Amino acid sequence: MKGFRARYGASPLHLLLVLCSFFLALYAGVRLLKGDALGVALWFVGAVLLHDLVVLPLYTAADRLLQAVFRRRRRTAGPPGPPAGGINYLRVPAFVSLLLLVVWYPLVLHRVPGFSRYTGLPAGVFRDRWLLITAALFAASAVCLVVARWRARAARRRADDPSAPA
Repeated sequence: MKGFRARYGASPLHLLLVLCSFFLALYAGVRLLKGDALGVALWFVGAVLLHDLVVLPLYTAADRLLQAVFRRRRRTAGPPGPPAGGINYLRVPAFVSLLLLVVWYPLVLHRVPGFSRYTGLPAGVFRDRWLLITAALFAASAVCLVVARWRARAARRRADDPSAPA
């Protein structure tokens, strides 16, 4: 077993799970391409090009702008700023929220008429629920940031206080 781990770099269970995920992706690809292979291939190539040429530069520029704002605020502020990686407290909820919007945008933006027949829900609830989920994600992230800052400040106080027990 140690020889396998040394050669592969992980456990046999990891290899089994990776192989299962490849077979599942292959199965899904075969089922997907069975109907309209050319249309699916064109959609996939278009999605890759749209992401790489349009969306990636946009969210990279937005991320760099946020990093510059946080860097400038950290230099000018007297009290310590957010812990290392503080920008991640904005990145993660924004990413999850945008991912939910991309997946469910037809429902969130009312682009699917008559969808109420299938779900039994009125069309207007999807936007409200997406906004509520987004608010909850940012609120949970803010709580995590406050806890991280509190723990970092407490650790700094313990390190600065020579009379505190180790």
